[in-house]
Amino acid sequence: MQLGILTAPFADDALGTVADWAAGAGFEALEIACWPASGGEARRYAGTSHIDVDGLGRAQAQDIAAMVRETGLTISALGYYPNPLHADADHRAAVIGHLKKVITAASLMDVGVVNTFVGGDRTLTVDDNWTRAEAIFPDILQHAADHGVRLAFENCPMIFSNDEWPGGHNIAYSPRIWRRILEAWPGVGMNFDPSHLILQFIDLKRFIAEFGPHFAHVHAKDLMIDRDGLYERGILAAGMGWQVPRLPGLGEVDWQAFFAGLYRAGYDGPVVIEHEDRDFEGTDEKVKRGFLLARDILRPFVK
Repeated sequence: MQLGILTAPFADDALGTVADWAAGAGFEALEIACWPASGGEARRYAGTSHIDVDGLGRAQAQDIAAMVRETGLTISALGYYPNPLHADADHRAAVIGHLKKVITAASLMDVGVVNTFVGGDRTLTVDDNWTRAEAIFPDILQHAADHGVRLAFENCPMIFSNDEWPGGHNIAYSPRIWRRILEAWPGVGMNFDPSHLILQFIDLKRFIAEFGPHFAHVHAKDLMIDRDGLYERGILAAGMGWQVPRLPGLGEVDWQAFFAGLYRAGYDGPVVIEHEDRDFEGTDEKVKRGFLLARDILRPFVK
């Protein structure tokens, strides 16, 4: 395994600066955030562009990859998490167009995985969203296959705010829909994040036992349930007001069981810390402190 970080919290730092710090801090891998350089993404923990994929040529792509390698790090994946099933067709077209550019950039850099979302229209049922996905994704998957890149979908419901309630912005969150995905699109993988199982009260060990062989990439993020918030709002709030993203070790994920399950499933790839903890943000120093805390919690399991 390789312990790494997702670069998204370092929006104001150049990729080389992030890579130098991560390598010096004892990490082994980077998932590089690749939102559009022109901006436009307003939600928290999104919008960072550490590689401008517009017009990226092979020589420049290879230079970027070589720069990261020279620090001693590997690139675990390129990451771009939009909503390809958005209700607005123009929005869908824009984000799918950029996703294809990220896939092309990964190929040019000899990076084998692109992490993303299936997406979702919160006003539709999961089944109706799936019908839309079946129409939209074959072209995207073919583009990835043509470029030798594997898509890995994260298992996040994307329900954190009122504009995402009640149906969320990503349908690939439950065993029921994941079985459909793997049957319909056998070449894809999962970018597994255990924190989203805590939110849904889904059994961690059982989930890894069933889907572990399909993990292409893993995020290490924790989640704390605010029991007072849950009491006040109830489960029908879908986590709003009571789910609290935390760094590994500060929430309710059983990390010993998590890693035991990964090893048992034969997963031996990158484990990338995703930093969304409000207690460790606001300054560059706090963000780094959070990553280092998570590193020290996880390091005994990653060899």
